[in-house]
Amino acid sequence: MYCKNISFQLMKTNYNTMKVLTSKFNTKYDTAPFSKINNEDYLPAFQEGIALAKAEIDAIVANNDKPTFENTIEALDFSGYTLDRLSSIFFNLNSAETNDEIQKIAQEVSPLLSEFGNDITLNADLFSKVKAVYDQKDSLNLNPEQATLLDKKYKGFSRNGANLPEDKKNILREIDKELSKTSLKFGENVLAETQGFQLHIIDENDLSGLPEGTIEAARSLAKSQESEGWIFTLDYPSYIPFVTYADNRELRKQMAIASGAKGFQNNKFDNQENVLKIAQLRFDRAQVLGYATHAHFVLEERMAENPEKVKTFATDLLEKAKPAALREFAELSAFAKKRDGIEQLEKWDGAYYSEKLKQELFNLDDEKLKPYFQLEKVLDGAFTVAQKLYGLTFEESFEIDKYHEEVTTYEVKDIDNNLVAVFYADFFPRKGKRNGAWMTSYKSQFIKEGTNERPHISIVCNFTKATETKPSLLTFNEVTTLFHEFGHALHGMLANTTYPSLSGTSVYWDFVELPSQIMENWCYEPEALALFAYHYQTDEIIPMEFVTKIKESASFQEGMATMRQLSFGILDMGWHAQDPSSIKDIKTFELEQFADTQLYPDVAENAMSTSFSHIFQGGYSSGYYSYKWAEVLDADAFEFFQEKGIFNKEVADKFKDNILSKGGTEHPMILYKRFRGHEPSPDALLKRAGLI
Repeated sequence: MYCKNISFQLMKTNYNTMKVLTSKFNTKYDTAPFSKINNEDYLPAFQEGIALAKAEIDAIVANNDKPTFENTIEALDFSGYTLDRLSSIFFNLNSAETNDEIQKIAQEVSPLLSEFGNDITLNADLFSKVKAVYDQKDSLNLNPEQATLLDKKYKGFSRNGANLPEDKKNILREIDKELSKTSLKFGENVLAETQGFQLHIIDENDLSGLPEGTIEAARSLAKSQESEGWIFTLDYPSYIPFVTYADNRELRKQMAIASGAKGFQNNKFDNQENVLKIAQLRFDRAQVLGYATHAHFVLEERMAENPEKVKTFATDLLEKAKPAALREFAELSAFAKKRDGIEQLEKWDGAYYSEKLKQELFNLDDEKLKPYFQLEKVLDGAFTVAQKLYGLTFEESFEIDKYHEEVTTYEVKDIDNNLVAVFYADFFPRKGKRNGAWMTSYKSQFIKEGTNERPHISIVCNFTKATETKPSLLTFNEVTTLFHEFGHALHGMLANTTYPSLSGTSVYWDFVELPSQIMENWCYEPEALALFAYHYQTDEIIPMEFVTKIKESASFQEGMATMRQLSFGILDMGWHAQDPSSIKDIKTFELEQFADTQLYPDVAENAMSTSFSHIFQGGYSSGYYSYKWAEVLDADAFEFFQEKGIFNKEVADKFKDNILSKGGTEHPMILYKRFRGHEPSPDALLKRAGLI
């Protein structure tokens, strides 16, 4: 059926426009030609890309020479380049600039890609060649990167069914097809629910407490819809200020319940069945492959190694965080009761009273800070930090095509004016763009035939747009978000490996957050803030008393924050470290998982799993713990910078040469110890968080 549809589409499509996607791009730095791509080009282009990739695989299999590292392992890693680039363009746009047509294409294309992936990993002849090379690895005199690639390629087959009998291979194919379609549907439902809710306020009194900029943005949205009053949405720049500052408790409740009910409303966008199906398919897949659970399968290729170690890690942290969290919650509850007579603190009260308490304790709030964090200046600050640490310069380019007018493109160069990367920045919410913030790649770095192909990296966020009277001003949390994603971007930009599958962020999942989380530390340092924290009207540098209070408040309610983060990781492991077939009701299951971490009363209308995109659509299944795991790494690593100076060139070079440029070429603990001189200690994190 799919083949007939594709053939029909191919006849209808202009061959030349389709070839735009499957030929070398005739653009500056080989960047994606977004403006020349039509939606109808994608399906035939994927067909062509898959055919080209299959031909490359067939050539490896048909080679009558003895299998070698070069003619088998290297050739395999460099195969499928056209398909990889096409996939990165299409699926990145499906997250940042999607529409009904693209979502429909994604549903058609994903099973084809899943099938193609299985055609490779379940290809017995190809695996026999890979195995022949692997079996002689000790005599091949490979360098560390080559040895890692060989190990990764072999495991890519063995961990995905190459050793299975044919009947089980067929089962695996069907599971993978269903998983790809169901995960896509899950994400589409979350996006639809996010964009389907609006809180329309007519009475100006209901705006009490809200920041002027948030009110102005809501008025602007209402005007754009030719409506009176103010419109608030579940997009983060609208939702977060509302639940943090709105004095109207009932409206905060309405917003919070709407956000927590995404995918849990028994409507056409309900995700309950999708969640149960994804969890079961992942478990079934692991069982077919001989693993106890999906978590056992995933964690075999992580620093954590197995679910037991993750659970021990979470239990140890919870033991240290819970007493602090309970004290903080009691303090917050007492504060809310004294201030407003609140007898029971609810989830829609948390952000509101936390902000009020923080103001009282530190005389500091986001509205005082935001004028010092104009988006453009913060971005320039991140660029300057990268320049001081790694010698990078960022110059805006007007010759690089982009997928939306709000995207800004940059040429990133080193001190010798060589191109390091192309950088795309996409900062504002809009229809067709999912919530949150992420880094991604449109082209990987690799070295082939003496040419170092440089990467094309993008960060995508959802910040408040400029209004008629104000530029885009960031909360301090948004400042750290920008630096976080920029840290991921540096990991991609500074990649310097031979093989594309080991380049940049292609590392163990519980190591990938180190470069991003360590960058957040510069946001708290006076020396770094002095580079970009200037008042947008007066150009006055941020007062030192504010900087001091930012640092003092950094560990405010850290016990509660740690427990919240751990609860997400516990839920993730609950879904994936056991047989989920006994789970019949998502809500009941979640309450069991949250039993040790729950502070607020449960909200009956809400569930987390039905919009938990990180684990049900993103790559974090059995890996959500990695945020806290990486915090241990980043606190320990930044302590090294603090000892020597936060812009110390020697430490920065060690971090670049041993972490950022190396990608996944060696085991992350080897790379970390080469940088730091020892294994990471959790003491730095516990000290920073005020938990010891």
